[in-house]
Amino acid sequence: MDASEAMRVNRALNKMSKLYRAVKARKLAELGLHPGQDVLLWLLAQEREGMTVSELAARIGIEPPTATRSLARLENSGWFRREAVATDRRQVRIVVTDAGHELVPAIERVWAELAEQTMGGTSDEQREIVLAALEQANDRLRGDVGEAVLAEE
Repeated sequence: MDASEAMRVNRALNKMSKLYRAVKARKLAELGLHPGQDVLLWLLAQEREGMTVSELAARIGIEPPTATRSLARLENSGWFRREAVATDRRQVRIVVTDAGHELVPAIERVWAELAEQTMGGTSDEQREIVLAALEQANDRLRGDVGEAVLAEE
């Protein structure tokens, strides 16, 4: 790849990342969420019995202190509750409340709207080519990082 093509790729990916995050932030703000909190809450809602902070952090691909800080920012939302883990008093299980479960369809709607806004107007074939290229790029970059990072955030 020559320098001008590399510059074009870098510019396009940087711009896409910034624009995608900005639009996502606006859409999530209407729900009272910030980017990243949507993924956290959605993942928690998939486990009816909840998850420990360590389990959640591992699932997202972040450190437990980062998950703890994210949860602290959501603490007063009423979307989850903390329950003691009977077998380990040092651990707490994060369990999504009914209010949190009611928010999940709105989160999924934001994701669908954002995907449509981003990819709308492309043919099925173009969309498949773009998605395959992005997934391959993610796999190569993930290999360099050495982490199992969750898609979205």
